[in-house]
Amino acid sequence: MDLKNAKTIAVVGLSPDPTKASHRVAKYMQGKGYDIIPINPTVQEVLGATSYPDLMSLPAGISIDIVNIFRKSSAVVPIVEQAIKRRAKMIWMQEDVVNEDAKKMAEEAGLDVEMDSCIMKVHLCQKGRD
Repeated sequence: MDLKNAKTIAVVGLSPDPTKASHRVAKYMQGKGYDIIPINPTVQEVLGATSYPDLMSLPAGISIDIVNIFRKSSAVVPIVEQAIKRRAKMIWMQEDVVNEDAKKMAEEAGLDVEMDSCIMKVHLCQKGRD
């Protein structure tokens, strides 16, 4: 799975605060045509989309291409466990989010993994090569 083949991105830790990186990155990706699913138990809606408390709360028919994680590194394993159960195709841990156990777990379950990397920066670089 790569960004060119992805359509739906579940953003774990998506903040409604436009000054936060998660908000800026998700808004950018939404503006580039990706369907953004906010995952944040403290809000009802972000970027015009319904927010869910966790990945397991998503309606059964929603398919997830990428789970983009904006959480501290120590909180990643349970998110990856849910992503595996939801049959996501890829885990994307944002810059400064590093968890080798979660990476190994995801890869063993057949998910692609990007770690310590900004999805927006990668998208911008890919667009520059197109």
